[in-house]
Amino acid sequence: MTTWSAPGKVFLFGEHAVVYGKPGIAMAIKPRVYVTVRKGNQSHYGKSPYIEACFKEMGVRGSIYINSQLPSSSGLGSSAAVTVATLAAINDEYNLGRNLEELADIAFLIEKNVQKGRASPTDTSVSAFGGMFFITEGRRRRLAPQNYNLVIGNSMVSHNTSRMVELVAELKKNNPDICNPVLEAIEGVTMEAMKYLHDPQRLGKLMDINHALLDAIGVGHPVLTRLVLAARVTGAYGAKTTGAGGGGCMIALTPKNFRNRIAGAIEVFDGRAIITSIDTEGVRKENDG
Repeated sequence: MTTWSAPGKVFLFGEHAVVYGKPGIAMAIKPRVYVTVRKGNQSHYGKSPYIEACFKEMGVRGSIYINSQLPSSSGLGSSAAVTVATLAAINDEYNLGRNLEELADIAFLIEKNVQKGRASPTDTSVSAFGGMFFITEGRRRRLAPQNYNLVIGNSMVSHNTSRMVELVAELKKNNPDICNPVLEAIEGVTMEAMKYLHDPQRLGKLMDINHALLDAIGVGHPVLTRLVLAARVTGAYGAKTTGAGGGGCMIALTPKNFRNRIAGAIEVFDGRAIITSIDTEGVRKENDG
């Protein structure tokens, strides 16, 4: 029996646009998913297509137990964290000898298959390696870690990542003259953000723009909008949807001494707040004792 864990993630910039080869910036966060795998001749892993694909891809059978600090279907990369941690635990339990790069690549292929071909390597890269990444055209570049103070607001509205990606794909197909310029504008915001990673105030303003662009391609939600506005009016540098949208979570970039006040404002509007920061460590083995 062995236990591995992997961090969740937030998109600072570029979600949805990354599906079309445009850049994004994502960051690992402290909440984690813990996965315990035990050898066995029978398969016991519930009905998760991600977990089923992990065992199939690695060519083994066994049982699995999951303990998650990440809410599912919320835009915090829970499926990627489960996939990465499961692959790492299987690799360790069965002494398969795969390295971290290989596990990250396998995790991305699993996510892509489960999500019907529309996925970026962002979530799985961040969960595997930790820290901050600039993602573009399927390639990842590690960025210098920044000590941002973040407050996540969970709208408590479940969403379906695959469905939200499909909605944007339909908009792009049916209204390319509208959708394509918005995706290009998201790219522009992401590239501008790369110049100001050390400047939270400037980044916050760019996050506000990114949020408006996500609303423009139809992945907003009224509850997310309320939480974003609540964070802004109580002192956040900026706030936006993170992940696929249509529910799930928003993030606020905040001054350190405003974190609790912003978290309180989010909860006044029936969101669930998580105060967090960067996790520079990716997937790791846990002490089973």
